[in-house]
Amino acid sequence: MKSQRLEFIGAHGHKLAARLDGPEGEVRSYALFAHCFTCGKDVLAARRVAEALTEHGIAVLRFDFTGLGASEGEFANTNFSSNLEDLVAAADFMRAAGQAPSLLIGHSLGGAAVLAAAAQMPEVQAIATIAAPAHPVYVTGMFGKHLEQIEREGEAEVQLAGRPFRIKQQFVDDAGGHDLKLQIAALRRALLVMHAPGDDTVSLGNAMEIFTAAKHPKSFVSLDDADHLLTRREDAVYVANLIAAWAGRYLF
Repeated sequence: MKSQRLEFIGAHGHKLAARLDGPEGEVRSYALFAHCFTCGKDVLAARRVAEALTEHGIAVLRFDFTGLGASEGEFANTNFSSNLEDLVAAADFMRAAGQAPSLLIGHSLGGAAVLAAAAQMPEVQAIATIAAPAHPVYVTGMFGKHLEQIEREGEAEVQLAGRPFRIKQQFVDDAGGHDLKLQIAALRRALLVMHAPGDDTVSLGNAMEIFTAAKHPKSFVSLDDADHLLTRREDAVYVANLIAAWAGRYLF
């Protein structure tokens, strides 16, 4: 695998850190990966899925959303809408380099983001979601005990995956303002929905809602006993191999 550090300008003028992982040989297709909520491009799942996809000739761009990882900006000022804008900026960056993505992959909230942003990426032929919520507002349940404080004071510091993050009311309001059902129904792209039945972060019912809202061609794959973050290498590799095998019908 060849890996290249890159940066591009996000929707609001911040420099966003990215990495393009590519195969040693010919690139058959380009993919854009959207990471999970408060994670980053170097989270195990993103890194391992990208690495495994390169073995199938698929180059993958993964990047840190504004305010996360090595990207500039303040996380507290971001929201689901700004994530969509960053995704579109990433696709524009790839297109300008002659590497427009034909495959979108989104993990957790990143899955909801690729579903919402796909309409603005005409080259995309296929979309794969991993443990994605059907409604962006679902993620506010991760800090549900702080919602009253956020509403009362305008913001609160919450612990997510052992790290402190400042969440503002504007994030909660924005997440609640997105209804993806119509966007999912209008995708007109092949869709692969992957979810583990025992996911205790985003329940399986979300996958069923996404799958039901989508038109064909669509597929669902159970991830058995994988955890939400795909922390076991074999689960991430399994996901990547599934995506490559499924996407081959639409990309190559």
